[in-house]
Amino acid sequence: MAFFTDISKIEYEGPTSKNPLAFRHYNADEIVEGRSMRDQLRFSVCYWHTFRGTGADPFGAGTLQRPWDDGTESVENAINRVRVAFEFIEKLGAPFYCFHDRDVAPEGATLAESHKNLDAVADVLAEEQQRTGIDLLWGTANLFSHPRYLHGAATSCNADVFAYAASQVKKAMEVTHRLGGENYVFWGGREGYMNLYNTDMKRELDHLAAFMHMAVDHAKSIGFTGQFLFEPKPKEPTKHQYDFDAAACLNFLRQYDLLDHVKLNIETNHATLAGHTMAHELIYASIQGALGSIDANTGDLLLGWDTDQFPTDIYLTTQCMLAILDQGGLAPGGVNFDAKVRRESFEPIDLFHAHIGGMDAFAHGLKIAAAIRADGVLSDFVKNRYRSFDEGIGEKIEAGSVTFADLETYMLEAGEVSPNESGRQEMLENLVNMYL
Repeated sequence: MAFFTDISKIEYEGPTSKNPLAFRHYNADEIVEGRSMRDQLRFSVCYWHTFRGTGADPFGAGTLQRPWDDGTESVENAINRVRVAFEFIEKLGAPFYCFHDRDVAPEGATLAESHKNLDAVADVLAEEQQRTGIDLLWGTANLFSHPRYLHGAATSCNADVFAYAASQVKKAMEVTHRLGGENYVFWGGREGYMNLYNTDMKRELDHLAAFMHMAVDHAKSIGFTGQFLFEPKPKEPTKHQYDFDAAACLNFLRQYDLLDHVKLNIETNHATLAGHTMAHELIYASIQGALGSIDANTGDLLLGWDTDQFPTDIYLTTQCMLAILDQGGLAPGGVNFDAKVRRESFEPIDLFHAHIGGMDAFAHGLKIAAAIRADGVLSDFVKNRYRSFDEGIGEKIEAGSVTFADLETYMLEAGEVSPNESGRQEMLENLVNMYL
Protein backbone atom coordinates (compact mmCIF):
# COMPACT_ATOMS: atom_id res chain seq x y z
CA MET A 1 0.00 0.00 0.00
CA ALA A 2 1.27 3.47 -0.92
CA PHE A 3 0.89 6.36 1.53
CA PHE A 4 2.20 9.30 -0.48
CA THR A 5 -0.03 8.78 -3.52
CA ASP A 6 -0.58 12.51 -3.99
CA ILE A 7 3.15 13.22 -4.14
CA SER A 8 5.12 12.62 -7.35
CA LYS A 9 8.84 12.02 -7.45
CA ILE A 10 10.59 15.27 -6.53
CA GLU A 11 12.29 16.68 -9.64
CA TYR A 12 14.84 19.43 -10.31
CA GLU A 13 13.14 22.45 -11.88
CA GLY A 14 15.84 25.09 -11.52
CA PRO A 15 16.33 28.31 -9.49
CA THR A 16 13.31 30.08 -10.99
CA SER A 17 10.81 27.36 -10.03
CA LYS A 18 7.97 28.36 -7.74
CA ASN A 19 6.96 24.75 -7.08
CA PRO A 20 7.42 23.98 -3.36
CA LEU A 21 7.67 20.27 -4.19
CA ALA A 22 10.61 20.62 -6.58
CA PHE A 23 14.33 21.18 -6.26
CA ARG A 24 15.65 24.59 -7.23
CA HIS A 25 19.34 23.81 -6.72
CA TYR A 26 19.78 20.06 -6.18
CA ASN A 27 20.30 18.53 -9.60
CA ALA A 28 21.62 15.07 -8.80
CA ASP A 29 23.46 14.61 -12.11
CA GLU A 30 25.01 18.09 -12.29
CA ILE A 31 28.81 17.92 -12.16
CA VAL A 32 30.55 20.05 -9.54
CA GLU A 33 34.33 19.78 -9.15
CA GLY A 34 34.45 16.58 -11.15
CA ARG A 35 31.66 14.72 -9.38
CA SER A 36 27.89 14.70 -9.60
CA MET A 37 25.95 16.48 -6.88
CA ARG A 38 24.66 13.06 -5.89
CA ASP A 39 28.21 11.88 -5.18
CA GLN A 40 29.43 15.15 -3.66
CA LEU A 41 26.58 15.40 -1.16
CA ARG A 42 25.61 11.77 -0.51
CA PHE A 43 22.34 12.76 1.14
CA SER A 44 20.85 10.49 3.78
CA VAL A 45 17.44 10.48 5.47
CA CYS A 46 17.51 9.68 9.17
CA TYR A 47 15.00 7.06 10.24
CA TRP A 48 14.52 8.25 13.82
CA HIS A 49 13.23 11.80 13.43
CA THR A 50 11.59 11.24 10.05
CA PHE A 51 9.68 8.03 10.71
CA ARG A 52 9.65 7.71 14.49
CA GLY A 53 9.32 11.31 15.61
CA THR A 54 5.99 12.27 17.16
CA GLY A 55 6.42 15.98 17.79
CA ALA A 56 6.36 15.49 21.56
CA ASP A 57 8.37 17.88 23.70
CA PRO A 58 8.85 18.32 27.49
CA PHE A 59 5.67 20.35 27.65
CA GLY A 60 3.30 18.49 25.37
CA ALA A 61 2.32 15.24 23.70
CA GLY A 62 3.00 14.32 20.10
CA THR A 63 1.24 16.22 17.34
CA LEU A 64 2.47 14.65 14.11
CA GLN A 65 -0.01 12.87 11.86
CA ARG A 66 1.42 9.54 10.73
CA PRO A 67 -1.54 7.59 9.27
CA TRP A 68 0.61 4.58 8.42
CA ASP A 69 1.50 3.97 12.08
CA ASP A 70 -0.97 1.97 14.20
CA GLY A 71 0.62 3.15 17.44
CA THR A 72 1.88 -0.28 18.51
CA GLU A 73 5.41 -1.56 19.03
CA SER A 74 4.72 -4.68 17.00
CA VAL A 75 7.05 -6.14 14.41
CA GLU A 76 4.21 -5.93 11.89
CA ASN A 77 3.91 -2.18 12.41
CA ALA A 78 7.69 -1.81 12.16
CA ILE A 79 7.69 -3.68 8.84
CA ASN A 80 4.86 -1.49 7.51
CA ARG A 81 6.87 1.56 8.54
CA VAL A 82 9.84 0.32 6.48
CA ARG A 83 7.67 0.23 3.35
CA VAL A 84 6.51 3.79 4.03
CA ALA A 85 10.06 4.99 4.68
CA PHE A 86 11.38 3.67 1.40
CA GLU A 87 8.43 5.08 -0.52
CA PHE A 88 9.28 8.48 0.94
CA ILE A 89 13.04 8.24 0.36
CA GLU A 90 12.54 6.96 -3.19
CA LYS A 91 10.23 9.84 -4.10
CA LEU A 92 12.61 12.32 -2.47
CA GLY A 93 15.54 10.93 -4.45
CA ALA A 94 17.99 10.59 -1.56
CA PRO A 95 20.52 7.80 -2.12
CA PHE A 96 20.96 6.79 1.55
CA TYR A 97 19.26 6.32 4.90
CA CYS A 98 20.52 5.85 8.49
CA PHE A 99 19.01 4.14 11.52
CA HIS A 100 19.35 3.17 15.16
CA ASP A 101 18.48 -0.45 15.89
CA ARG A 102 15.51 0.56 18.07
CA ASP A 103 14.20 2.91 15.36
CA VAL A 104 13.56 0.14 12.91
CA ALA A 105 12.67 -2.74 15.23
CA PRO A 106 10.92 -2.86 18.61
CA GLU A 107 12.67 -3.81 21.82
CA GLY A 108 11.74 -7.31 22.96
CA ALA A 109 11.16 -8.67 26.45
CA THR A 110 14.62 -10.24 26.29
CA LEU A 111 17.85 -9.59 24.41
CA ALA A 112 17.17 -12.69 22.30
CA GLU A 113 13.73 -11.37 21.34
CA SER A 114 15.19 -7.96 20.47
CA HIS A 115 17.72 -9.66 18.21
CA LYS A 116 14.94 -11.67 16.57
CA ASN A 117 12.85 -8.54 15.97
CA LEU A 118 15.78 -6.73 14.41
CA ASP A 119 16.51 -9.66 12.10
CA ALA A 120 12.89 -9.78 10.96
CA VAL A 121 12.83 -6.09 10.09
CA ALA A 122 16.31 -6.28 8.52
CA ASP A 123 14.91 -8.82 6.05
CA VAL A 124 12.45 -6.18 4.85
CA LEU A 125 15.08 -3.42 4.85
CA ALA A 126 17.19 -5.62 2.58
CA GLU A 127 14.22 -6.19 0.26
CA GLU A 128 13.49 -2.49 0.03
CA GLN A 129 17.14 -1.62 -0.57
CA GLN A 130 17.21 -4.14 -3.40
CA ARG A 131 13.94 -2.83 -4.87
CA THR A 132 14.85 0.87 -4.77
CA GLY A 133 18.65 1.01 -4.96
CA ILE A 134 18.71 3.09 -1.78
CA ASP A 135 21.71 2.19 0.38
CA LEU A 136 22.51 2.29 4.08
CA LEU A 137 24.94 5.09 4.95
CA TRP A 138 25.30 3.95 8.54
CA GLY A 139 23.71 2.05 11.35
CA THR A 140 24.05 2.46 15.09
CA ALA A 141 22.64 1.21 18.38
CA ASN A 142 20.41 3.17 20.72
CA LEU A 143 22.28 2.99 24.02
CA PHE A 144 20.47 5.85 25.72
CA SER A 145 16.66 5.50 25.69
CA HIS A 146 16.08 2.40 27.83
CA PRO A 147 16.19 2.88 31.63
CA ARG A 148 19.00 0.31 31.87
CA TYR A 149 21.27 3.01 30.44
CA LEU A 150 20.48 5.64 33.05
CA HIS A 151 24.14 5.60 34.19
CA GLY A 152 25.47 5.28 30.64
CA ALA A 153 26.27 2.23 28.53
CA ALA A 154 29.98 1.64 27.95
CA THR A 155 30.65 4.01 30.86
CA SER A 156 28.04 2.58 33.22
CA CYS A 157 29.09 1.72 36.76
CA ASN A 158 27.30 -1.62 36.26
CA ALA A 159 29.27 -4.33 34.43
CA ASP A 160 26.08 -6.10 33.34
CA VAL A 161 24.91 -2.94 31.60
CA PHE A 162 28.29 -2.74 29.83
CA ALA A 163 27.82 -6.36 28.70
CA TYR A 164 24.27 -5.72 27.50
CA ALA A 165 25.40 -2.68 25.53
CA ALA A 166 28.19 -4.68 23.94
CA SER A 167 25.70 -7.37 22.93
CA GLN A 168 23.40 -4.76 21.42
CA VAL A 169 26.22 -3.10 19.47
CA LYS A 170 27.47 -6.50 18.26
CA LYS A 171 24.07 -7.22 16.76
CA ALA A 172 23.65 -3.74 15.29
CA MET A 173 27.08 -3.99 13.66
CA GLU A 174 26.19 -7.36 12.17
CA VAL A 175 22.92 -6.03 10.75
CA THR A 176 24.68 -2.94 9.40
CA HIS A 177 27.24 -5.20 7.73
CA ARG A 178 24.52 -7.46 6.31
CA LEU A 179 22.74 -4.42 4.80
CA GLY A 180 25.92 -3.09 3.21
CA GLY A 181 26.27 -0.11 5.53
CA GLU A 182 29.27 2.02 4.66
CA ASN A 183 29.78 3.31 8.21
CA TYR A 184 28.91 2.51 11.80
CA VAL A 185 28.33 5.38 14.27
CA PHE A 186 28.89 5.60 18.02
CA TRP A 187 26.99 8.38 19.75
CA GLY A 188 27.39 8.31 23.51
CA GLY A 189 24.07 9.84 24.49
CA ARG A 190 24.66 9.06 28.17
CA GLU A 191 28.41 8.44 28.12
CA GLY A 192 29.19 11.23 30.54
CA TYR A 193 28.26 12.38 34.01
CA MET A 194 25.86 14.55 35.96
CA ASN A 195 27.98 14.82 39.12
CA LEU A 196 31.67 14.13 39.71
CA TYR A 197 31.08 13.21 43.36
CA ASN A 198 29.82 9.79 42.23
CA THR A 199 32.02 9.39 39.15
CA ASP A 200 35.37 7.67 38.55
CA MET A 201 36.16 9.49 35.32
CA LYS A 202 39.37 7.61 34.52
CA ARG A 203 37.70 4.25 34.99
CA GLU A 204 34.77 5.24 32.80
CA LEU A 205 37.07 6.45 30.02
CA ASP A 206 39.11 3.25 30.28
CA HIS A 207 35.91 1.24 29.95
CA LEU A 208 34.78 3.25 26.94
CA ALA A 209 38.12 2.59 25.27
CA ALA A 210 37.88 -1.13 26.01
CA PHE A 211 34.39 -1.12 24.49
CA MET A 212 35.67 0.54 21.33
CA HIS A 213 38.57 -1.89 20.95
CA MET A 214 36.09 -4.77 21.25
CA ALA A 215 34.04 -3.18 18.47
CA VAL A 216 37.14 -2.88 16.27
CA ASP A 217 37.98 -6.51 16.90
CA HIS A 218 34.44 -7.66 16.14
CA ALA A 219 34.36 -5.70 12.89
CA LYS A 220 37.46 -7.58 11.78
CA SER A 221 35.97 -10.92 12.82
CA ILE A 222 32.83 -10.43 10.67
CA GLY A 223 34.60 -8.79 7.74
CA PHE A 224 33.05 -5.36 8.22
CA THR A 225 35.35 -2.87 6.51
CA GLY A 226 33.12 0.17 6.87
CA GLN A 227 34.19 3.33 8.62
CA PHE A 228 33.69 3.77 12.38
CA LEU A 229 32.46 7.22 13.42
CA PHE A 230 32.28 9.06 16.74
CA GLU A 231 29.66 11.80 16.97
CA PRO A 232 30.68 14.67 19.28
CA LYS A 233 28.10 16.29 21.57
CA PRO A 234 28.88 18.34 24.69
CA LYS A 235 25.82 17.96 26.89
CA GLU A 236 22.12 17.11 27.04
CA PRO A 237 21.02 14.75 28.39
CA THR A 238 24.09 14.61 30.66
CA LYS A 239 25.80 17.71 32.03
CA HIS A 240 29.07 16.67 30.43
CA GLN A 241 29.60 14.03 27.77
CA TYR A 242 33.00 12.51 27.11
CA ASP A 243 32.58 13.13 23.36
CA PHE A 244 32.24 16.88 24.09
CA ASP A 245 33.61 18.17 20.78
CA ALA A 246 36.00 17.19 17.99
CA ALA A 247 39.05 18.04 20.09
CA ALA A 248 37.88 15.92 23.04
CA CYS A 249 37.05 12.99 20.76
CA LEU A 250 40.40 13.12 18.99
CA ASN A 251 42.25 13.38 22.29
CA PHE A 252 40.41 10.27 23.52
CA LEU A 253 41.13 8.36 20.31
CA ARG A 254 44.84 9.21 20.46
CA GLN A 255 45.13 8.41 24.16
CA TYR A 256 43.64 4.96 23.68
CA ASP A 257 45.26 4.07 20.33
CA LEU A 258 42.00 4.23 18.36
CA LEU A 259 42.80 7.06 15.94
CA ASP A 260 43.49 4.66 13.07
CA HIS A 261 40.07 3.07 13.48
CA VAL A 262 37.59 5.91 14.13
CA LYS A 263 36.75 9.18 12.41
CA LEU A 264 34.17 11.80 13.37
CA ASN A 265 30.57 12.46 12.41
CA ILE A 266 30.12 16.19 13.04
CA GLU A 267 26.71 17.74 13.70
CA THR A 268 25.93 21.45 13.47
CA ASN A 269 23.64 21.63 16.49
CA HIS A 270 26.17 19.75 18.60
CA ALA A 271 28.94 22.10 17.47
CA THR A 272 27.04 25.19 18.56
CA LEU A 273 26.10 23.61 21.89
CA ALA A 274 29.84 23.11 22.45
CA GLY A 275 30.45 26.80 21.78
CA HIS A 276 31.90 26.29 18.31
CA THR A 277 30.82 27.01 14.78
CA MET A 278 30.21 24.08 12.46
CA ALA A 279 33.05 25.35 10.27
CA HIS A 280 35.45 25.20 13.21
CA GLU A 281 34.54 21.60 14.02
CA LEU A 282 34.73 20.52 10.38
CA ILE A 283 38.10 22.15 9.77
CA TYR A 284 39.56 20.94 13.08
CA ALA A 285 38.57 17.36 12.29
CA SER A 286 39.59 17.60 8.64
CA ILE A 287 43.12 18.93 9.16
CA GLN A 288 43.76 15.91 11.35
CA GLY A 289 42.38 13.47 8.80
CA ALA A 290 39.38 12.67 10.98
CA LEU A 291 36.36 14.22 9.22
CA GLY A 292 34.29 11.24 8.16
CA SER A 293 30.66 12.37 7.84
CA ILE A 294 28.22 15.05 8.95
CA ASP A 295 24.76 15.36 10.45
CA ALA A 296 23.14 18.22 8.59
CA ASN A 297 20.93 20.33 10.79
CA THR A 298 20.99 23.54 12.74
CA GLY A 299 19.93 24.77 16.16
CA ASP A 300 18.12 27.83 17.40
CA LEU A 301 20.81 29.98 19.00
CA LEU A 302 18.23 31.45 21.38
CA LEU A 303 17.50 27.99 22.81
CA GLY A 304 20.00 26.02 24.86
CA TRP A 305 19.21 22.53 23.68
CA ASP A 306 19.37 20.28 20.65
CA THR A 307 16.49 21.47 18.44
CA ASP A 308 17.61 19.55 15.32
CA GLN A 309 16.10 21.92 12.76
CA PHE A 310 16.52 21.46 9.03
CA PRO A 311 19.35 23.58 7.56
CA THR A 312 18.21 26.52 5.44
CA ASP A 313 21.04 29.01 6.04
CA ILE A 314 23.11 29.33 2.86
CA TYR A 315 26.05 30.84 4.77
CA LEU A 316 26.14 27.71 6.92
CA THR A 317 25.93 25.27 4.03
CA THR A 318 28.53 27.20 2.04
CA GLN A 319 30.96 27.05 4.99
CA CYS A 320 30.28 23.33 5.36
CA MET A 321 30.92 22.65 1.70
CA LEU A 322 34.11 24.73 1.65
CA ALA A 323 35.53 22.46 4.35
CA ILE A 324 34.23 19.28 2.71
CA LEU A 325 35.50 20.18 -0.76
CA ASP A 326 38.87 21.20 0.68
CA GLN A 327 39.40 17.62 1.87
CA GLY A 328 38.15 16.08 -1.35
CA GLY A 329 34.68 15.00 -0.21
CA LEU A 330 33.12 12.86 2.50
CA ALA A 331 32.87 9.38 1.01
CA PRO A 332 32.30 6.85 2.47
CA GLY A 333 30.49 9.29 4.79
CA GLY A 334 27.74 11.62 3.71
CA VAL A 335 25.33 14.42 4.57
CA ASN A 336 22.71 12.94 6.89
CA PHE A 337 19.64 15.00 7.79
CA ASP A 338 19.54 14.42 11.53
CA ALA A 339 16.70 16.92 11.65
CA LYS A 340 13.02 16.93 12.47
CA VAL A 341 10.01 18.90 11.40
CA ARG A 342 8.58 21.25 14.02
CA ARG A 343 5.68 19.92 16.07
CA GLU A 344 3.53 22.61 14.43
CA SER A 345 4.35 21.10 11.00
CA PHE A 346 2.26 18.03 11.65
CA GLU A 347 1.10 16.86 8.20
CA PRO A 348 3.04 14.13 6.32
CA ILE A 349 3.69 16.46 3.38
CA ASP A 350 5.81 18.64 5.68
CA LEU A 351 8.43 15.89 5.63
CA PHE A 352 8.91 16.58 1.92
CA HIS A 353 9.07 20.35 2.35
CA ALA A 354 11.69 19.98 5.09
CA HIS A 355 13.98 17.63 3.18
CA ILE A 356 13.65 19.53 -0.10
CA GLY A 357 14.70 22.71 1.70
CA GLY A 358 17.69 21.04 3.34
CA MET A 359 18.86 19.37 0.14
CA ASP A 360 18.51 22.59 -1.83
CA ALA A 361 20.37 24.56 0.85
CA PHE A 362 23.33 22.18 0.69
CA ALA A 363 23.27 22.01 -3.11
CA HIS A 364 23.25 25.82 -3.25
CA GLY A 365 26.11 25.91 -0.73
CA LEU A 366 28.01 23.37 -2.82
CA LYS A 367 27.77 25.53 -5.95
CA ILE A 368 28.81 28.67 -4.08
CA ALA A 369 31.74 26.93 -2.38
CA ALA A 370 32.91 25.52 -5.72
CA ALA A 371 32.80 28.99 -7.30
CA ILE A 372 34.81 30.50 -4.44
CA ARG A 373 37.38 27.73 -4.73
CA ALA A 374 37.58 28.06 -8.50
CA ASP A 375 38.39 31.76 -8.22
CA GLY A 376 40.89 31.13 -5.41
CA VAL A 377 39.85 34.29 -3.61
CA LEU A 378 40.09 32.84 -0.10
CA SER A 379 42.88 30.33 -0.61
CA ASP A 380 45.08 32.89 -2.39
CA PHE A 381 44.58 35.42 0.40
CA VAL A 382 45.43 32.88 3.10
CA LYS A 383 48.48 31.63 1.23
CA ASN A 384 49.76 35.18 0.80
CA ARG A 385 49.12 35.97 4.47
CA TYR A 386 51.54 33.24 5.56
CA ARG A 387 54.12 33.82 2.82
CA SER A 388 56.85 34.71 5.37
CA PHE A 389 56.95 31.02 6.27
CA ASP A 390 57.63 30.00 2.66
CA GLU A 391 61.26 31.15 2.64
CA GLY A 392 64.02 32.42 4.85
CA ILE A 393 63.64 32.14 8.62
CA GLY A 394 60.00 31.13 8.35
CA GLU A 395 60.86 28.15 6.16
CA LYS A 396 63.49 27.10 8.69
CA ILE A 397 60.95 27.37 11.55
CA GLU A 398 58.53 25.06 9.76
CA ALA A 399 61.34 22.65 8.91
CA GLY A 400 62.30 22.47 12.60
CA SER A 401 65.89 23.41 11.83
CA VAL A 402 66.24 26.36 14.23
CA THR A 403 66.31 26.80 18.01
CA PHE A 404 65.29 29.60 20.36
CA ALA A 405 68.94 30.67 20.36
CA ASP A 406 69.01 30.79 16.55
CA LEU A 407 65.86 32.89 16.50
CA GLU A 408 67.26 35.28 19.08
CA THR A 409 70.42 35.74 17.01
CA TYR A 410 68.29 36.33 13.92
CA MET A 411 66.18 39.02 15.61
CA LEU A 412 69.18 40.76 17.20
CA GLU A 413 70.53 41.20 13.70
CA ALA A 414 67.20 41.98 12.04
CA GLY A 415 66.04 44.56 14.56
CA GLU A 416 62.40 45.46 15.07
CA VAL A 417 59.58 43.45 13.49
CA SER A 418 57.86 45.13 10.53
CA PRO A 419 54.18 46.04 11.08
CA ASN A 420 51.82 43.16 10.31
CA GLU A 421 49.46 43.42 7.36
CA SER A 422 45.72 43.78 7.83
CA GLY A 423 43.71 40.60 8.15
CA ARG A 424 41.07 42.18 5.87
CA GLN A 425 38.25 40.36 7.70
CA GLU A 426 35.53 42.73 6.57
CA MET A 427 36.72 42.66 2.97
CA LEU A 428 36.67 38.85 2.94
CA GLU A 429 33.19 38.73 4.49
CA ASN A 430 32.00 41.16 1.81
CA LEU A 431 33.68 39.05 -0.82
CA VAL A 432 31.85 35.90 0.29
CA ASN A 433 28.60 37.89 0.18
CA MET A 434 29.29 38.61 -3.50
CA TYR A 435 29.08 34.88 -4.26
CA LEU A 436 25.82 34.48 -2.40
